[in-house]
Amino acid sequence: MDGKRNIVIIGGGIIGCTTAYYLTRHPKFNPAIHTITLLEAGPSIAGGASGKAGGLLALWAYPACIVPLSYKLHAELATEHNGAQKWGYRKLQCGSFEAVVPKQTLSQLHCAQDNQGRAWEKLPKQDAAAQELLEESVLPKDLDWVDRDLITSWAEMGSPGRTETAQAHPFHFTTAMGELAQQAGVQMKMHSKVTRIVTSKTALERVEYLDRDTGEGREISDATDVVVTAGPWTGKLLPRAKVEGLRAHSVVYEADVSPFAVFTDIQLPPDYVPEHRAELGQKRMHKNRVDPEIYARPFGEAYACGEPDTNIPLPDTVDQVQCDESQCDDIISYIKTFSPVLGSAPIKAKQSCYLPRHMRFGSESGPLIGPTTVPGLWVAAGHTCWGIQNGPATGKLMSEYIFDGTAQSADIDKLDPRKFKV
Repeated sequence: MDGKRNIVIIGGGIIGCTTAYYLTRHPKFNPAIHTITLLEAGPSIAGGASGKAGGLLALWAYPACIVPLSYKLHAELATEHNGAQKWGYRKLQCGSFEAVVPKQTLSQLHCAQDNQGRAWEKLPKQDAAAQELLEESVLPKDLDWVDRDLITSWAEMGSPGRTETAQAHPFHFTTAMGELAQQAGVQMKMHSKVTRIVTSKTALERVEYLDRDTGEGREISDATDVVVTAGPWTGKLLPRAKVEGLRAHSVVYEADVSPFAVFTDIQLPPDYVPEHRAELGQKRMHKNRVDPEIYARPFGEAYACGEPDTNIPLPDTVDQVQCDESQCDDIISYIKTFSPVLGSAPIKAKQSCYLPRHMRFGSESGPLIGPTTVPGLWVAAGHTCWGIQNGPATGKLMSEYIFDGTAQSADIDKLDPRKFKV
């Protein structure tokens, strides 16, 4: 394990960037004999979910085998690299509330009679273990950007008396990790779309990729290690990994509000139709219960996300992801019914991305992290909603796998890709 290594990382999201970062911080890393190249198909790093996620960090996230390590590493990274200023790292309160919006509060919105429509689907942020941590409490006074008269219950997330939730701005955090890796010697190639990983049963042979700037096909034939951290695109490169993408939409507000992350359960009037849809003559409803998530963020932002969908297949590259603005407008309309503050705030961004999920696990169980059945071929993908949260642990564990041969900082045997014949 002490000889020359030519390590190729495929994917410039949070997992690829933290893997590159921790490889350069490993005690055995020697830039004289170790080279690290990161290939990203898009024009820049953090172009997908790693730049458009909410950035929630939590000790109650999943999978439990890596969450404590990653939460701890987030705090250490913020201390070492001034994360509070660079990527908005901070602790914050988190909870869940239920609200009932009566029809009379919607006088400024359009309503229409219609009893058909599809059910609102939840993003897989909370698993059963996380939901069990909810403790009924009194609505905090500082949560002043919602209509308190509509809220019927409030529950704190995490253990009583402990702050178990933090946040990091995902775009700034991912780009900071990438820049630190580059400063340590990692070569990053943008617009480099990997088209094929050629292997035999016993060894890597080459990585083929398209230089999207020139249109020329290129290859790396001397790679000793290839780490696939391509998020939802992992399944395109390694079909047996069964990692696929689930599209999710989100909205970013320009709003400097008190630091809370909130999960919601909103009961709307039975005849409610989002304003923008009513204006178009549409009579779509979501069975009058929706549950958008809202995270106040540093740098004068608030982030809100809504339901996932499978309407548009995963495109070839991250810069081809399509955003359905009507789904973003749905989120805006729902939040407007219970938050006058956000309802009047300017919209900074309407966006969408694809969450990577590992279909053999189910959406709430965890990613694939570690070696495949081909020596030298590694995979770290399938983190669903928790990629930012679990990025540091994943990167550190991958650096241990590559330089030490085993994962040493956590027991992640159940995440071993070989268990699923990858």
